[in-house]
Amino acid sequence: MEVNETLPECREVQERLPWLLVNLGTAFLAASVVGLFKNTIDQVVALAIYMPVVAGMGGNAATQTLTVIVRGIALGELTWGNTRKALFKEAVVGIGNGVACGTIGALVAWMFSRDLMLGGILAMAMIINMFVAAAAGTLVPLGLRAANIDPALASSVFITTMTDMFGFFSFLGLATVFARYLV
Repeated sequence: MEVNETLPECREVQERLPWLLVNLGTAFLAASVVGLFKNTIDQVVALAIYMPVVAGMGGNAATQTLTVIVRGIALGELTWGNTRKALFKEAVVGIGNGVACGTIGALVAWMFSRDLMLGGILAMAMIINMFVAAAAGTLVPLGLRAANIDPALASSVFITTMTDMFGFFSFLGLATVFARYLV
C-alpha cells in the first residue's frame, strides 16, 4: 500500500483522537464519582453488579437521542426555533423509557438479590439517568453546533461522561441515603 492511500486514515485519526483523549480524561472523572461512594460499595457489594446497568442504559439512551438530534441538524429539520420543543419531547421520552426500563431492571434486581429496596434504587437511578441522557443527548450537540464544533465527532464524549457520572452518582447516592434499608 502506498503512503498516499493511508493519508485519509491519518486525517481521520487526527480528527478523532483528540476527542478520545478527552474521553479518557473524563472517564477518570466518572471513576472519581464512584470513588466518593467506596464505603457504601464496601457495605453493599451488590451495588457493583448493577452500576454498569445504570451507566450502560443511560449511555445507550443518550446515543439514541444524540443520533436523532444530529440527524435533525444534518437534515435541517432541527432549527434554533424548534429546539425547545425537541428538548421537551426528548425529556418526556427519556422519562418514559426510564420508567419502563427501570421497572424491568428493578424486577430483575429483585429476582437476583431478593432486595426490594435495591430494585427500587436501581429503578429511580435509571429514571434519573435516562432523563439526563435525553437532556444531554439534545443539548450537547446543539451546544457544539453553536460553538462550530462537529457534533457528530464530539458529542458522544460528553454524553458518555454525563450519563456515567449522573448514573453512578444517582445510583450510589440513593444507595447511600437508603443504605440502612438494603440487605
